[in-house]
Order: sequence, then C-alpha cells, then structure tokens
Amino acid sequence: MLQQILHDMYIDPELLAELSDVQKHILFYKMREEQLRRWREREAWEALAQVEGLRPPKVKRASDKHIQWLLGADGEVWVWIMGEGPGDKPYEEISEELIAERARLQAQREAEELWKQKEAEITKKFRDALANEKARILAEKWKVEMEDRKAAKVLEERIHEEFKRKEEEERKRGEEQIRLQEEQRAKELYWTLKQAQLQSHASEKEEREWEEQLRRSKAADEERSRRAQRARDEYRRHSLRAIQKGMVAGLSSRFQELGQSHEQEARLYHHLPGPGPPPPLAVPGRTWERPLCPVSREVIVRWFKEEQLPRRAGFERNTKSIAPWFHGIISREDAEDLLENMTEGAFLVRVSEKIWGYTLSYRLQKGFKHFLVDASGDFYSFLGVDPNRHATLTDLIDFHKEEIITVSGGELLQEPCGQRNSPPDYHLLFE
Repeated sequence: MLQQILHDMYIDPELLAELSDVQKHILFYKMREEQLRRWREREAWEALAQVEGLRPPKVKRASDKHIQWLLGADGEVWVWIMGEGPGDKPYEEISEELIAERARLQAQREAEELWKQKEAEITKKFRDALANEKARILAEKWKVEMEDRKAAKVLEERIHEEFKRKEEEERKRGEEQIRLQEEQRAKELYWTLKQAQLQSHASEKEEREWEEQLRRSKAADEERSRRAQRARDEYRRHSLRAIQKGMVAGLSSRFQELGQSHEQEARLYHHLPGPGPPPPLAVPGRTWERPLCPVSREVIVRWFKEEQLPRRAGFERNTKSIAPWFHGIISREDAEDLLENMTEGAFLVRVSEKIWGYTLSYRLQKGFKHFLVDASGDFYSFLGVDPNRHATLTDLIDFHKEEIITVSGGELLQEPCGQRNSPPDYHLLFE
C-alpha cells in the first residue's frame, strides 16, 4: 500500500484521515524522499545524455550585464554585518526602538482621530449654546423694549466672553484626556507587539524541539529494523543448521517461513538422509480479480474468504479458535465504544473498509489511536509506522505484545477486547 502511494504520489483524503499524526509525518517524510530521488534520477539522466551526445548542452546567452563588488581597504569584497560595525546598535536595541516607535506612531494616529471627533463635539456644543443664548437675549430685549442698547451690547459681550472662557477650559480638559489616552494606548500597543515577538521566538523553539523528536523517532525505528533483520538472519542460520543435522520434520513449513524457493528446498534435501524427496510447496492461487481498493462490504467479505482465510488471519496460533482480539467489519466509532470502559493497553483488530487490510484500535489513558495494517501483499505490516514485516496477523500482534509500536507513543498491546454481542460481528466472514 505504501509503495502504491509513493508511486502515485497521492493518498486518498479518507485514508489520510485514518492516519495518526505520527503516521502522517512519516508518510510526508517518505513522499519527500521519493521526490528527491526522482529529481536526482532525472538530473543524472540529463547529464548522461549530454555526455553521450544525445542532448546538446544548454548554452547560456551572452549578456552585457555584470556585477561590480565594492572593495574594502584590504582589497577584498567589502562586507558589513549589522550590529558589529563601529557605532552600530545591537539587534535587541534596534528591535526595541522599532517596536516603541511603531506603538508611538499608532497611538498618535489614533489620538489625532479621537481629538478631531472631540473638537467637533466641543465646537458644535458651544456654537449651539451661544446661538440659543443670543436668541434668548434678543427675545428678552425686544420684549421689554430696552432703551439702552449699549447696556445690552455690554451684556452680550460679557456673556460671549464667559462662553469663550468655558469653551477654552473644555478644550484643555479634552486635550489632557486625549493625551492620557494616547500614552495608555502606546503602552498597550508596545506590550502587544512585545508579546507577539516573544511568542514568535517560542514557536521557533517548539519547532526545533519537534524536529529533534522526529529525528530521534526515525533513529529508533531504524535501530528496531536492524535488530529485526539480525533476528531473522539468526533464525534462518539456526534453521538451516537444524535441517543439515537431520531434523526433517516440518521442513516445508520452515522453508515457507524463511521464504526459500522450491529449488533451495530440493538442493538442501539432497544432502539429507531419507527415503525420497518431500512434496513440493503448495502456492495458493487467486481465484478472483481483486479491485484496487475496497468498494463494498460484499467485496471485502469475498477478499477475506479468498485471501485471508487460507493464511489463517484472525485465528490463534496453531488452533482452530478465533482470536479474542479479532473483530469483523465495524466502524471506528463502534471500536471506540467497545474500548471505552477498558484500561490503557487494551486493543482490538477490525477489518478495514479503506484498504486491503485491517485497523488496530488501541486504548490510551485518555482517548484512542488507530493504526492501519497493510495486508495487500504476502506479509502484514503497519502502514507508515513500523518497517517490520510479519508472515501472519497473529505474528504481528504477538510481536507488539513485547515491542512498542511507536517510540513517541510507547504503545504496547496488553489486553484484547473481545465480543459484546451475539452473534459476533465477524460471523459473515466465516460463514
């Protein structure tokens, strides 16, 4: 399944949603490696084609443009590093000044807009009040028919001065209020910009820590792969030594586990005492054409009966009993419902509706994890998590009862989650 994704450089969105965060990171890393490999291959091919004359080399057009570097007193290219030259300020001081200046200018712009509004309100307020007072005075003057117009004029001027004085006081109070708001706003903007700068530094630190954790996870996975390879080589060496000493019982099954060909079996048996050669290994043949991906439950049931039952998928080792952790075609929600009341380390294996394989659902202390198990080939392995390949589904489960699935999560299979209803959810697979 992973090889198909890397070949097409495409993954179905529904399948991508089934992957955990660690699986997504590893899959992205693998796809990026494949892109680099294709690019290097194309570059090497073009270089070889130019050497052999299959493709003319690229000729750069002549241009009259050129670059002239400024030289220093020592005759070398003059280089200036900000913060290290004479009279340069440190980067932290320049950053502080820029932040403070930005905050001050922003607060000044906001204060100017606020003062315009305040000034318009003050002008309108006293203009209306003065007009009303003039109207009142004129009404009274004409009402009582004052003979002394000079006295009325003096009164009017005195009232006008009083209103002018009050307007000036109101303006000063408004200016003081705007100035205080401007200072407060400048402080708020300064701390906001300062906080954003600190958060930016913190995010860069978290990204470096995540890259270091991913590097350690990859190194641990590679170490487990090397250990598994050494264990398989050791097992193969001991098995061949046992066969050469005369342990003929179970010869065909050992060759099938070791992946030896029929010719190797016949050549080794030629050196063993016995009445005659063993019968050839039976190679299961497919009686149906498997689609590229599951399209319906009926197709999944047929795939399981045609390809998985001969490989004893879902059975306990060396018995005819179905494993307690095996389940049929159930949804992600049903699996989490079965694991809800169980402790951390509980698990079940269900037939996947997304790929030709299974999904291992695992109970965390808080929440769940779901790992895809690829069964499209002649082996079983986690998709994008563990490079180890297992001959049977039971081998994969038993292996991870002692070995963790991922280094970051430390998942260890402990307690199988069995059936809750009758008939069991896998009855359609074994009918």
